[in-house]
Amino acid sequence: MPRQNTPQSYGTVAKSFHWLTALLILSAFPLGYVAHNLAHHIQSPAFDGAQATIDRATLLFSLHKTIGVAVFFTALLRILWALTQEKPGLLHPDRKLEAWAAETAHWVLYGAMVLVPLSGWIHHAAADGFAPIWWPFGQSLPLVPKSLFVSDLFATIHFYAMLLLGATILAHVGGALKHHVIDKDSTLIRMLPGRAALPQPPAQHHSALPFVTALAVWLAVLGGSAVLFLSTHVGTPTAVSGGQSAASSGWAVDSGRLGIEVVQMGSTVSGSFADWSADITFAEPEAPGPAGRVAVTIAIPSLTLGSVTKQAMGADYFDAETYPTADFTADIVQLDNGDYEARGTLTIRDQSVPTTLPFTLELDGDTARMQGRTTVSRMDFNVGAGTKDEGTLAYAVDITVDLEATRVE
Repeated sequence: MPRQNTPQSYGTVAKSFHWLTALLILSAFPLGYVAHNLAHHIQSPAFDGAQATIDRATLLFSLHKTIGVAVFFTALLRILWALTQEKPGLLHPDRKLEAWAAETAHWVLYGAMVLVPLSGWIHHAAADGFAPIWWPFGQSLPLVPKSLFVSDLFATIHFYAMLLLGATILAHVGGALKHHVIDKDSTLIRMLPGRAALPQPPAQHHSALPFVTALAVWLAVLGGSAVLFLSTHVGTPTAVSGGQSAASSGWAVDSGRLGIEVVQMGSTVSGSFADWSADITFAEPEAPGPAGRVAVTIAIPSLTLGSVTKQAMGADYFDAETYPTADFTADIVQLDNGDYEARGTLTIRDQSVPTTLPFTLELDGDTARMQGRTTVSRMDFNVGAGTKDEGTLAYAVDITVDLEATRVE
């Protein structure tokens, strides 16, 4: 059997690419479906925090993503090979509508085989953590920033491109079966393994119309996905207090960031709270010692934490529905070296734990800039108590604070 295509049949290389791609795609579809349903269960209030469920979801997502990357490279190689080969002619080129539909489906299929895994890969690369791709080349992609917006946008594109791919595969299979069962011609046999005597296709002219039609379909899916995403994600008001404090506190926070960092599956996942407020009383002491007091209130539902934001809100984690706020009240103390500590109590869920936040402070007249960082254990607050494997989710959680404040007269 020849490696290259002939006017009557596909060669062994094209056949191998065809059936390998089919095997990979038909494996990725059920894996993605089951993993997606598991993820929804994990993110729901009904989830009991079972480690076995999280491990199963991680395994299925990693399999799905790894197979998806394999589909991407296999599809590229398949397309490059096809461009160097003559394509066996249609056996019924006189059926104009059928010929147009068949060639359009081929072009749509080629594009979808690249678009679906690539959009999924960008969705993964733009997010932090959860279910790595099993290969040694890292989880990031060049020119793809770590961005929840980018990740969610390409997740939407991935979903609708997947629907296009599935529909095109059904049409492709249906057409092949129609040729084999109804027309009883050799269209399907040309792609099957083995050697057979095949007819010479009639002379025909290939139009650019199928490619143009396929291009319009690709653009419609990309544009439609983006419009649907933007219509639900852009323009939605976000409650950002920026830490504005009451005038009676002595200091009003002009801007700031309250962030957390966790390690999941060996990768650092960073997030921040959009809605929090700080009531600050502070006066620079003449000698090391007491310098003021701070009370911080944090809106837990305002947290964004990469691809695991919804999971973090669940009953086994922050349980945001039951405990919508966290609080930190502390005394501010100047140390001998001129730095500061906020020594007090952090309350998350129904647990209050003594916590110290070391921070540096820069004073310039009536403006102050502080930066602080501390580490707490999520287990002290019963956050993720059902996930006791630190390889899945580390106990240590880093809390970072960076703010600018102005003295209130």
